[in-house]
Amino acid sequence: MTIADQEAVLADPPPPDPALRPDPAEGLPATDPTLARQAPGRFEVLATAGPARAARLWTAHGPVDTPCFMPVGTYGAVKGLTPDELCEVGSQIILGNAYHLTHRPGAELVAKLGGLHSLISWPRAILTDSGGFQVFSLRGLQTIDDQGVDYRTHFDGSYHRMTPRSVLENQARLGSDICMVLDHCPPGAADAATMNAAVERTTAWAREAASLRAEVLAPEQLCFGIVQGGTDLELRAAHLRVMAPLPFDGLALGGLSVGEPIPAMHATMAAVAPTMPEDRPRYVMGIGTPADLLAAVRAGVDMFDCVMPTRHARNAQVFTWQGRLNLRWAALRDDPRPIDPTCGCLTCRRFSRAYLRHLGRMGEALFARLATLHNLFFFHQWVAVLRRALTGGTFDAAASELSAVITRHYPIK
Repeated sequence: MTIADQEAVLADPPPPDPALRPDPAEGLPATDPTLARQAPGRFEVLATAGPARAARLWTAHGPVDTPCFMPVGTYGAVKGLTPDELCEVGSQIILGNAYHLTHRPGAELVAKLGGLHSLISWPRAILTDSGGFQVFSLRGLQTIDDQGVDYRTHFDGSYHRMTPRSVLENQARLGSDICMVLDHCPPGAADAATMNAAVERTTAWAREAASLRAEVLAPEQLCFGIVQGGTDLELRAAHLRVMAPLPFDGLALGGLSVGEPIPAMHATMAAVAPTMPEDRPRYVMGIGTPADLLAAVRAGVDMFDCVMPTRHARNAQVFTWQGRLNLRWAALRDDPRPIDPTCGCLTCRRFSRAYLRHLGRMGEALFARLATLHNLFFFHQWVAVLRRALTGGTFDAAASELSAVITRHYPIK
């Protein structure tokens, strides 16, 4: 970040625009006791603007209004935050990882303790990734065949096998609201032969998972399939044609944000997402810059997740409407202002930049907690702007406002 960029963030921001910056926790269906409960899997589109749409997905733990950002809680915890704090910043659903949770603390133990919701005291929905991405990233520690994957964990080197059945069985034990099937996720730079093989394997595993879900998962557990194909639009379209008829409750685009150029990733979403089934949720896995989220919503994506707001917070990087702020900057040593004077999060309501910089320099655990609260509030607010603009009929204007913020403060690189 240049000195000019830093000065822009440090400058007094413009007065807040209430229409542009709503409280992301207000108006969520999860807090409405008068809303009649619907069966898990019910999905209704509430408003559209071209491909973009606002919708509502019902789960066993309540409704989720989309578009929706999902904080990542790999081990069953969004680092540093309590469930109450997550609700207060507008989290409707969190993401856990079946690979990690299966090994630590163990899916059997989680089930014995009443399931993941009970274990972590989280009252709202949970989506669990199958863990396939983590296993495929274990270079030299895994062997892939058409039936599954043999691997050694990075925890203790012990040997295990992952199959379409095993990942569903583990998620059944965890009690996830939304379970992802096993897929083969190749790197963004994979050659055509590798990409085609991954698509074929993903298809075979998806068909097996679809045939097993009624036997393995509880009736209230939803199951999403995954479309692969990299940035090859013809391959993506072909795989979608195969995946769409399978009896999944939603479909995801996997294999994005894995090394491909960002413009190519956005172009893939723009081309493929609008052609995904209209009557089911659309999920893009692992994306999360402000520009990514705007591009996804414009393409008609309903759900997305990323570690960026939490990981950046632990590294002293916080997001504001004036750009990213590095809380280690010496210029903040005696700055009495909050991170963002226009922000309504607890961190900005009560603490100064100077205090946060001090906490960071001293290695205090409170530093990461307060920075994470702010970043998640910002990300939920960013998406809430678009969601409320869709239902309010002002989507084009809101998208233009966010595009201007991206151009000035979060340019695509």
